[in-house]
Amino acid sequence: MHDDRSITEHRLRRVLKERIKPAVRTRPVPLSVERWEAPGEPVPVAEGLGAAYGPCAVGDAWGPAWGTTWFKVTGTVPAEWAGRTVEAVLDLGFDRMMPGFQCEGLVHRADGGEIKALNPYNDWVRVADRAEGGERIEWYVEAASNPVLVDHAATYEGDRQTSGDQPLYRLARMDLTVFETEVWELVQDLEVLHDLMTQLGTGDARRYGILRALDAALDAVDLGDVPGSAAAARTHLAAVLAAPAHASAHRISAVGHAHIDSAWLWPLRETVRKVSRTASNVVALMDEHPEFVFAMSQAQQLDWIKACRPELFERIKKKIADGRFVPVGGMWVESDTNMVGGEAMARQFLYGKKFFLDEFGVETHTVWLPDSFGYTAAMPQIVRLSGSTSFLTQKISWSQVNAFPHHTFWWEGIDGTRVFTHFPPVDTYNSDLGGAQLAHAARNYREKGRGSRSLVPFGWGDGGGGPTREHLARARRQRDLEGSPRVEIERPDAFFDKARAEYEDAPVWAGELYLELHRGTYTSQAKTKQGNRRSESLLREAELWAATAAVRAPEYAYPYEDLERIWKTVLLHQFHDILPGSSIAWVHREARGTYARLGEELAGITRTAQSALAGEGDRELVFNCAPHTRRGIPAGGAGRPAGTGEPVTVEERHGGGQVLANGRLRVEVDGRGLIVSAYDLEAGRESVAPGAAANLLQIHPDFPNMWDAWDIDAFYRNNVTDLVDLDALEVTGDGPESATVRVTRSFGSSSVVQSVTLRAGAKAVDIVTVVEWHETEKFLKAAFPLDVKAERSASETQFGHVYRATHTNTSWEAAKFEICAHRWIHVEEPGWGAALLNDSTYGHDVTRDVRPDGGQTTTVRLSLLRAPRYPDPETDQGSHTLRFSLAPGAGIADAVREGHALNLPERTLTGAGPVAPLVAVDDDAVVVESVKLAEDRGGDVIVRLYESRGGRARATLAAGFPLAAAVESDLLERPLEGTAVGPATPAGTVPLTLRPFQIVTVRLRRA
Repeated sequence: MHDDRSITEHRLRRVLKERIKPAVRTRPVPLSVERWEAPGEPVPVAEGLGAAYGPCAVGDAWGPAWGTTWFKVTGTVPAEWAGRTVEAVLDLGFDRMMPGFQCEGLVHRADGGEIKALNPYNDWVRVADRAEGGERIEWYVEAASNPVLVDHAATYEGDRQTSGDQPLYRLARMDLTVFETEVWELVQDLEVLHDLMTQLGTGDARRYGILRALDAALDAVDLGDVPGSAAAARTHLAAVLAAPAHASAHRISAVGHAHIDSAWLWPLRETVRKVSRTASNVVALMDEHPEFVFAMSQAQQLDWIKACRPELFERIKKKIADGRFVPVGGMWVESDTNMVGGEAMARQFLYGKKFFLDEFGVETHTVWLPDSFGYTAAMPQIVRLSGSTSFLTQKISWSQVNAFPHHTFWWEGIDGTRVFTHFPPVDTYNSDLGGAQLAHAARNYREKGRGSRSLVPFGWGDGGGGPTREHLARARRQRDLEGSPRVEIERPDAFFDKARAEYEDAPVWAGELYLELHRGTYTSQAKTKQGNRRSESLLREAELWAATAAVRAPEYAYPYEDLERIWKTVLLHQFHDILPGSSIAWVHREARGTYARLGEELAGITRTAQSALAGEGDRELVFNCAPHTRRGIPAGGAGRPAGTGEPVTVEERHGGGQVLANGRLRVEVDGRGLIVSAYDLEAGRESVAPGAAANLLQIHPDFPNMWDAWDIDAFYRNNVTDLVDLDALEVTGDGPESATVRVTRSFGSSSVVQSVTLRAGAKAVDIVTVVEWHETEKFLKAAFPLDVKAERSASETQFGHVYRATHTNTSWEAAKFEICAHRWIHVEEPGWGAALLNDSTYGHDVTRDVRPDGGQTTTVRLSLLRAPRYPDPETDQGSHTLRFSLAPGAGIADAVREGHALNLPERTLTGAGPVAPLVAVDDDAVVVESVKLAEDRGGDVIVRLYESRGGRARATLAAGFPLAAAVESDLLERPLEGTAVGPATPAGTVPLTLRPFQIVTVRLRRA
C-alpha cells in the first residue's frame, strides 16, 4: 500500500492552523482596555484595583523587565449571543514556544477575587457557558513582564538593579468571542489521532485506518463554514477513536502537575505570584472537569498562597478535602539533596509534612523530587523516617553517559533502608500527554514483562499555567485507545500502590543516584553555599543552647516562633536552583542579604541563651557546641579549656620557607608558599607525595558545552595553570599556641592571601584562603597530592558517608569526575589515611597516579570558585574567605570529629561557672546531630543522633535533667516502633543500639 501519510499530514497541519483553530472562537468584539503601571515592586491587589487607569489599546507596548502592569478590561456581551458559549481572549503578547518563561497575568474580579491566570496556552476566560446576552464584564489583569532569560547568553536582565527599562511585550488581543465547542472538540480529535498515527509503524494496519479517517474528516470540513461542518467531520473519526486498546497496552497514571521552581530565572517574589496564578487555573479547571487530579509539592508554595491569596487558599483546601488537589512530596521545598546538611534534610520533611497535616489533615506518602540534581544515598532512610513510603524523580534521565537501568525499583541507602522508587519513562515532568510522549514512555519503560505501568506528570510548569483543558481532552481520548497506552488520571499514591502490588520484587539499586550532569552546582555561587553551611551550624548552636537554657534557667523562654521562621527561610534557600547556584543574580544577591540577617539573629539567640546559662560572674567560659569533647570541655557544655599540648615552633627551612611543628605534626612550607611536607610525627609517616606540593592552587578554563552555572565538563582538565608565583611570604604568628605563614599571590585580575596555621595540640594544618576573585569562565581548585594508595574515597553526606571509587574501570566511575562531600573527604590505605576538611566547600575530585618510584599518589582537590556567565554574569565576583584543613593520619572517626570542630567554633563568654551538657552520649561513634525542644511545645527534649562510622554501636544517652521516659520517634517527633532506644533507667540514662549509619530520634520526657 502506498503511504500517503505525509500528504495528509501537510494537509492537516495547514487546515488546522489556517481554518479550524481560528474557528474555535468566532464573532470577536473588542473589549475596552485601560492600564496602570505599578511603581517598583508588585502592589497589593486592593491598590491595583483602586489605581488611576489611563488609556490603552491593543498593539501598545508594555512592561519593562520585572515590572507589573495592571489592565482594566470592560465590555458587554452582545444581546444576539444569548444561548451561546462566550469567552474572552486576553493575549498579553504571548510567545507560545516558552510558557512559564515570559509574561504572565492573573485576572481579578472587581471585588479582588481571582478568576484564573493568563498564560501562552491559557489565554481565555469563560464568561458564560450559555449567555443571556447583556452580561457586563469588569476585570483587572495583573500582568507581570518577566524577561525571557532562557537562551543561555550572559545577560544583566536577571536583576532589577541592572535590567533595562524598555517595554518587552506588546498587547496582542483583548476580545469577547463565541466559543465554538464542536470545533474545539474536532481540534482535539484531529490532534490526538494525528499524534497516534505518527507513532505507528509503516506495517501497522491501525496507522492506515487512522489515515483514511483523517482524510474523510478533512473532506467533510467546509472551509467556509467550519462551525457548521465540525460535527459532520467528527463522525468520520468516531470509529477509530472508539477502538479499544490492546489488553497488553502499557498503563499510564496521568497526574496533573505544574513543576514550579521556587526561584530560578525569576526572584522569589515572582514565584509567589507564579504559584498563585497556576493554582487559580487548577481549581478553575477542577470546577469544570470532575476527573481532574492535580499534585502539588513544596509546602512553602502553599504557605505563600495562604499568606498572599487567602481566598484562593480556601478554594484549594476544599479541593484537597475532595481528594482532587493532592499535596505530595512532604518537603518544605523541592530541595537540593547533595549539599543540604543532615539535620536540614530532616527539617525539610518535618516542616513540610507538618504543614500538610496542620492545614489539610493530609499525611503525604510520596516524596516528589523530579528536578533535583542527583540524590544522596542518605535519602531512603530519611524518607522512611518521615513516614513516607515511595520516591519519585525524573532527573536521572538527563545523565550524559550511562542510562539508568530501571524505572521502577527499590532504592537502598547507606544504612540499608529501602524505599520503593519510580522514574517516569516519559522523561519529562511537564508532559503534554501527546502521542509522541506517551509512545516514548511505553517504548522506554525498562520493566517490561514484570511491570506494566508508569506515571506521567502533565501540565505546563514554571508558571506556564499547569494542566489545560486540552491536556484533559487528550487523556479522555487515550483512556482506552487502540495503539496507545491506556491513560488514567489518578493520584500518585494510587499509582504507587498498583506498581508495588504488581512488582513487589523489583530490583534493588544501592547507593547514591548520581546525576552525570550539572556537577558545577557543587561550586557555583560560593557565598550562597557558605551562607547555607553557616546557617545550618548556627541553627544547631541556637537550638542546643536555647533548649539547655529552657530546661536549666526558669526565666528563659524557648524561641519557638523565631527558630521555626529561621529554619523555614534556610530550607527555602536550599531549593534546587538556589543552593546549587543556578539562579539569576537577583536571587543570589537577596540570598546573601538574607543569610547575613539570619546570622545576626541566630547569634543573638545563642548569646541570650548562653548568658542565661553562664549566669553572673567574671570567669571565662568556653562553650562547645560540637558533638565531641574539645580541649577538655564536653560536647554541649561550657567550662575552662584544658592544656593544648606541646607549643608550636617555627624555624627557617633549608632552601627557603618555614617549618612549623607541634610534636604531632611537622609542616614544611617552601619558598613558593606551598606545603611540601606534612609529616605525621606520631605515625612516622609523610602525607605529601614525593616531589609534589600540597595546597597548590590551580586554575582551569571553565566553558562547558551548555548550562554554564550548572555544568563542568571533563575536558576542563586538559588545561591547567599552577599558581606558584609569589608576591610575599611571611610569618605572622610564631607560637606558642599557634604559628602562621602568610602567602600572597596575584594571578590574572585576581589575588589570594593564604594563612597556613598549625595550632598547639592539633593534628591538622589549617588554611584560610582569602581570594579577591575577578576571573571570567575560570575554575579555581586547591590540590593535595597525598602519598596514599587509596582504592576509594569516603565523603561525608547526611548522617554518614558514602564511598566512591578512585579508579575509572567503568563508565560509571569515570562519569563521577566531580563529587560532592560535606565537611570532609577521606582517603586511606590499610593502617593510615588522611582527611581534607572544609567549612563551606562541596565540590571535590579525587584522582590517582603511579609515580616513577612505583608508589601511588592520590590527589584530592577542593573546588573553590567558578566564574560562569549564565544565568548570573557576575557569579562569584568579589571577595571570598574559605577555610579548609589537611589532617594527616586521620581515620574516619577523626574526620567526623574534626569536620564538626571546624564548622562549629568555640564561643567565649564570662559567667559564674561551668555548664553541664543537657544530654551526653558515651560513645564518640554516635554523633548527636541536634538537641531541641519538641514542636508540640510540651517541653519534651528532642535528641537526634546517628552512628557515624558505618559500624554497629551500643551507647548510653544520659539526660542532664530528671527523666520520666524516652521514646523513639520519627522525624515528626511521633512515636515510632523502633528497636534502637531502650527504656529509661532510674538514673536518667537511655540505652541505645544502632546499626551502621542509623538515624535515631529520641523524645525525652521530663519528670
